[in-house]
Amino acid sequence: MVSDRSLEVLRVIVQDYVASREPVGSKSIVDRHAFGVSAATIRNDMALLEEEELIIAPHTSSGRIPTDKGYRLFVDHLADLRPLTGAQRQAIEVFLGQSADLDEVLARSVRLLSQLTHQVALVQYPSLSRATVRHIELVPLSDTRVLSVLITDSGRVEQRVIELPRALDVDALAALRSRLNSVVGGLSMSEAATALTGPTGLGPPELQDLIDLITSTLRDQVGANRQDRLVMAGAANLVRTEDDFTGSIYPVLEAIEEQVVLLRLFGEMATDQHGVSVSIGRENAPFGLGETSVLTSGYTSHGDAARLGVLGPTRMDYSNNMAAVRAVARYLSRLLGEN
Repeated sequence: MVSDRSLEVLRVIVQDYVASREPVGSKSIVDRHAFGVSAATIRNDMALLEEEELIIAPHTSSGRIPTDKGYRLFVDHLADLRPLTGAQRQAIEVFLGQSADLDEVLARSVRLLSQLTHQVALVQYPSLSRATVRHIELVPLSDTRVLSVLITDSGRVEQRVIELPRALDVDALAALRSRLNSVVGGLSMSEAATALTGPTGLGPPELQDLIDLITSTLRDQVGANRQDRLVMAGAANLVRTEDDFTGSIYPVLEAIEEQVVLLRLFGEMATDQHGVSVSIGRENAPFGLGETSVLTSGYTSHGDAARLGVLGPTRMDYSNNMAAVRAVARYLSRLLGEN
């Protein structure tokens, strides 16, 4: 049975090892922390922690480092989520508040989260099951090229370039745009897809082949669900922490490029009492990420849920990173709810 003092020893071992990347010995614990006991007593505590497989000696006669099990105990019971500083909170509000649409706000979110945590940041696109069509725009790029723009009430902007087999004049395109908006404006994604299926009566018969091509493209845009897509930033941070991996970081880079794998991992992570999901080391081995930790939190966009988070080596600042993930997720939910 691990005593309360032994758990405090584990806490400082995790914190000191994360800060220095050097194994932590009993003498340094006595020198740096006010335990009020001798180094011999701390060594006894460390022996108990080692028996419980919470710490390990990477080399003979060295200090100790946390194991995956030790990190798990730290995250579940010992981590103190430090609140973000005023400057960090202001940076979130200012940086994300400048976003114009869903694509930009998600891209800014991962860039900011990567900067706050110095890890790889990931954000999942929200489902659009509750979104409605706000507006459709058809922009002539040339006589035979049209840019189709779908805008939803959740801020998503979906664009496609349509190559037409022959010219469509500007007036006919404007009339089609007006009729499309009258037909699908305000409809849900599924309702809009149905409305754009089959005969639509959106224009004269002589233009029906062009209209069919445009409505087919719009139907694809409406039906596209990008929840199976991730936006990522900060992969260079893995290079900076390469020494934390026993071998090459390339398998990790290859694994995070497989978005389906990461999305499956996201889906299996349970949220803890802090509103953050943490998967550590060996828990990620089935996904090819056995030397990494993944921290995520949920956010919502118009009632549709998704996740964002960070990925990095198991030696990471869990307290700070959990607080940053939670803060960005909460602000993202508020921002998308307001706009």
